[in-house]
Amino acid sequence: MADRFNAAAVPFGMKDKLGYMFGDFGNDFTFILSSSFMRMTDRFLAYTKRSDFLVCVDSDGCAMDTMDIKHISCFGPCMVEEWGLEKWGSEILKRWNEINLYTMTRGINRYKGLSMALSEINEKYKRIKDIDILRKWAEKSQELSDRALEQEIMRNNSTCLKKALSWSMKVNQSIDRLKQDEKRPFEGVAEALSVAHRDADVAIVSSANLGAVLEEWELYGLLEQTDIVLAQDAGSKAFCIGELMKRGYAPEHVLMCGDAPGDMDAAEKNGVLYYPILVRHEKKSWEEFIREAFPKFIGSAYAGTYQKEKKRQFLKNLGNDHI
Repeated sequence: MADRFNAAAVPFGMKDKLGYMFGDFGNDFTFILSSSFMRMTDRFLAYTKRSDFLVCVDSDGCAMDTMDIKHISCFGPCMVEEWGLEKWGSEILKRWNEINLYTMTRGINRYKGLSMALSEINEKYKRIKDIDILRKWAEKSQELSDRALEQEIMRNNSTCLKKALSWSMKVNQSIDRLKQDEKRPFEGVAEALSVAHRDADVAIVSSANLGAVLEEWELYGLLEQTDIVLAQDAGSKAFCIGELMKRGYAPEHVLMCGDAPGDMDAAEKNGVLYYPILVRHEKKSWEEFIREAFPKFIGSAYAGTYQKEKKRQFLKNLGNDHI
């Protein structure tokens, strides 16, 4: 009986090995995706609403005076190094700062900014292999984070995607090496958060790296004035605001504070209010938040004329007078 069974057995060949390999790959990938989703959803499920009002605050360039130093000293130089662009370094770094700091794309997600910059470099200076693959991922992905990119690389072993991840890791390491006195909150932020937290829930809603956000806010004792921290790995700002609103906040009771058009867009997508922190006028912006904006928000007098004027000032400050 055993002899007949052995004689009928088919040798374990290359097709079988490949089948097992891709089966394991599929199981691992499914597990990673489900684990990522659970981490995101667990953060929202664990959140407890304290107040009828919610203030969402961006981190870099809004609460923390870290945006310029990170882009000038970390993001741009790391891109030049990763893609060997030293020959055109000064021009490329100037353009990187324009995209990420001083125009209507200020505050754009790091991978969207990278895609924009490399697309221009590909046309003007040097061919960037697989740039179309990075551009497509940056446009279509529901989550733009290091973790999401690692998952995409498992599906598409693209040179540009791998270099983008390497660049991002180098950026994180470079940011970690910045001195503590180069990563400070803007003047007035601590008082503003304290005032807001007395009458409203406060959420950090940022596209920055989670570890950096936690470190910087903890360093200056700001985390104790917040109720939840939502960073790059939690999803887009619009998504995060939308998820928080499911806890029962009325749209007119939610205020997004930010310094970039993407922050205003996230607010508008959810039908909530927006308060701008004006570039190069951050101290005055936070003083006005305490003195006028927050009292109007709590007193249901923010929408309408005041909101329209704040958006007008915001766009004018970035060189765009249209609203």
